[in-house]
Amino acid sequence: MAKKSAIEKNKRRQRLVKRYAAKRARLLAIANNRALPMEERFQARLALAQLPRNASPVRVKNRCGVTGRPRGYHRKLNMSRIALRDLASEGKIPGMVKSSW
Repeated sequence: MAKKSAIEKNKRRQRLVKRYAAKRARLLAIANNRALPMEERFQARLALAQLPRNASPVRVKNRCGVTGRPRGYHRKLNMSRIALRDLASEGKIPGMVKSSW
């Protein structure tokens, strides 16, 4: 199990990303639009820099939904490889069976 503080910090980042998503998208669209004047694009970049750092989606870490483990994460299942193996061995994941030959 990961540290509670690391899990909570990541949840806080996810909330910030969701809160500022629309504003970030609007500012990025302005900043990347080459048809607009350079001054307006520069002002959009400055406004983008004023947003909280944790509002950037790249700062969110993929963590296991079961244990909070940051490594060995499967995006499709939202869990780490270890939690996936444990649940599969217990037969709690439909269609997944332990291999044997």
